[in-house]
Amino acid sequence: MSRSDTDLRRRLPSVDEVLRDGAVRALEARHGREMLLRQLRPLLDEARGLASGGDESALQAALAVLPARLQARLESAAAPSLTGVINATGVVIHTNLGRAPLPADAAARVAAVASSYSNLEFDLAKGERGSRETHAEGRLRGLVGAEAALVVNNNAAAVLLAVNTLAEGREVVVSRGELVEIGGSFRIPDVLRKAGARLREVGTTNRTRLADYEAAIGPDTALVLKVHPSNFRIVGFTEAPPLGELAALARERSLPLVEDLGSGALCALPPPIEEPTVAASLQAGADLVTFSGDKLVGGPQAGLAAGRRSVVDAMRRNPLYRALRVDKMTVAALDAVLASHERGRAASEVPAVQMLWLSAEDVRRRAQPLAKALEAEVPGLEAAVVPGSSAVGGGAAPGVEVPTTLLALSHPARSAARLAADLRAGTPPVVARVAGDRLVLDLRTVRPDEDPALQAALRRALRQG
Repeated sequence: MSRSDTDLRRRLPSVDEVLRDGAVRALEARHGREMLLRQLRPLLDEARGLASGGDESALQAALAVLPARLQARLESAAAPSLTGVINATGVVIHTNLGRAPLPADAAARVAAVASSYSNLEFDLAKGERGSRETHAEGRLRGLVGAEAALVVNNNAAAVLLAVNTLAEGREVVVSRGELVEIGGSFRIPDVLRKAGARLREVGTTNRTRLADYEAAIGPDTALVLKVHPSNFRIVGFTEAPPLGELAALARERSLPLVEDLGSGALCALPPPIEEPTVAASLQAGADLVTFSGDKLVGGPQAGLAAGRRSVVDAMRRNPLYRALRVDKMTVAALDAVLASHERGRAASEVPAVQMLWLSAEDVRRRAQPLAKALEAEVPGLEAAVVPGSSAVGGGAAPGVEVPTTLLALSHPARSAARLAADLRAGTPPVVARVAGDRLVLDLRTVRPDEDPALQAALRRALRQG
């Protein structure tokens, strides 16, 4: 090391010297010493490297901005990783963006329960231990016409618990056309294996008849499982027995029939969306129906199971149930959302259901004034309001396109990809689509109260160039 390098290293301030700086002391008071030191050390290491390299001007510049860089690092480290975004993609049940947004009253209920003690497992009338099942499951039973119901942490858990309870060490009969894989490599054959059951495939990918089930059922069969196709649809030369006929066969052979409905609609949805409801599956004879709480129900992440009391009670006695059950915040949110369904007001009170009921004309009435305002504010911008399609998402109504109105933006100085990236980097982040050379936004999935924030975010992104 040269003498000049040694001299430069001697100019490096010690940690104590940095901590005596007024601006740094203010940062310490706000963020705490431990967090401050954690973010300061890399900056001093960087400065030490500049000194060792003999770059005096770079070292002086680095030391001059050290408090500002330290502040930026501390604020970045303190910021929450999980944050709200504006979903302008038009995908209503967007798995990557947290699926269904909760109604405001459900979110308020969660906050109230989370910040205090609650009667989660306490009977206030009797003054003794109660059951967490009493809070939301009574509503669920009434909504779908089931003898009993339970709640676990997601639909995969509900299927796992049902199969493990009813068929551990034995065979489960499933149509080949229903051996699906959905997001996160969730595969029905893998779930059955983890549940301790053996898979017995019947039929072919596109055609499974009642006779195929009859031929497959044997002494070691414990369960007949029917699975919603979720993210895909088989069209053309297809065949599957009606659920009622399959239920009659299961009863004849003294076997439970479990249907995994996946998204699980509780109420009617607008055309062209055609999803079976949980109540219809139970009326057709399914002994148990499992479905998600955060998809077409419009609630929090949860796996819901409803059906015959003997089946549900057996699942509740399974030791796995304790590992899979939900916490007080999920119970609070689910109870509030189910109450909206109970009142028959899901289409006006539950955001995910409400978004699906919007017409293309409803979306157009919001998109047009936004397009005019942006064109007036940003020179060179072309803002077109054009017909398009939204998606239900979450594995519901695969292949169904819901008519909508899109806001399509193009600017000669800003590429669509650059605009999309700038929107994602803003506060709040906005997630939109890129189609060709245009940025495309679907206001179906943007709450009306988010319109001012969306307009401001678009204005900032468009003017950055």
